Amino acid sequence: MSLMDLHWSQPYLLLLLPFALLPWFNHSQEKTIAWSAFVPKDPWSTTVGLSLKILSSIVLISLILGLAGPYEPEKKVERLGEGAEIVLLLDRSRSMDDAFAVKTQAALVSVGKKDSKRRVAKSYLTEFVKKRPDDRFGFVLFSSQAIKLLSLTYSKEAILATINANAIGKGLKDTNMPDALIKAAEMFEDQPYRGSRIVLLVSDGGQILTEEEEKKIASLYKRMKISINWIYMSSMVGVTLDASDSDSYLWEDLPERKLHDFFNSTGIPYQAFEARSLKTFAEAIDEINQQQYQTLIVEQTLPRVSKHQPFYIIAFLAMLALTFAQVYSAWGVRKAHE
Repeated sequence: MSLMDLHWSQPYLLLLLPFALLPWFNHSQEKTIAWSAFVPKDPWSTTVGLSLKILSSIVLISLILGLAGPYEPEKKVERLGEGAEIVLLLDRSRSMDDAFAVKTQAALVSVGKKDSKRRVAKSYLTEFVKKRPDDRFGFVLFSSQAIKLLSLTYSKEAILATINANAIGKGLKDTNMPDALIKAAEMFEDQPYRGSRIVLLVSDGGQILTEEEEKKIASLYKRMKISINWIYMSSMVGVTLDASDSDSYLWEDLPERKLHDFFNSTGIPYQAFEARSLKTFAEAIDEINQQQYQTLIVEQTLPRVSKHQPFYIIAFLAMLALTFAQVYSAWGVRKAHE
């Protein structure tokens, strides 16, 4: 990188650069003599004197440039990695405060305890994010409204802090699934396509969508090439997304089943993971982690780099040479005197 490419934290110090000419205006030691033939020609002395002036100027220039704070600014570079761009779409409704995967209706309410669905999701999503160094994450939570908490970012600290903050407090009453799915997809709007795009939905329920909502969601996800992974966290063991002969008649028209059928009918890449216990939730996270490793163009931010050190090294070496010259001159004068 040339000097023209550098940025300066204290550019006003560059105004001192003309002082580097001072060594060339030192007091002349020339004497008036009667006959110039008495003065022998000494090219070596002329060369040494010129070199000392150049070294003095180098010292001044290097010190001024170093003090001006040269640096390479922060920049973004692209590289190939393996992973995906993932929007975490997390249910923040009140039902997510209930106990996760219990066997009886009486055991459902477990607000604020460690086994609530929201706290379980927080723990496993944290581990999921930590395992994926090249992924870019965004975060949307939803209840009665969907809120874009964090735009797509490579910052693991930011997404981990957002996941952790989501586990604080209590959930809200209603669920607005169509708004959540639309806002999660809009995270990718106006973004260059880098590779695999995923919306990872973590929810314990669904919602029956209108025909207009279904068309809008299907069109949006197809146009932006987004796939959906759904980790379904059932409150009670036995409730499934796919119908079976052993179903209770109460489960036939569950909103989550309607949503599951909609996802399957759209042609959007879709996979559901039914988490019926801590073990199956962990297995779902592991399977998603193993599947979602495709070639991805990763945008990496290189931090600002200070470049003052080379200038100080040059100034030190030039001063070292000047010091040696002064010591040698003093030693020569002493020897001549003796």
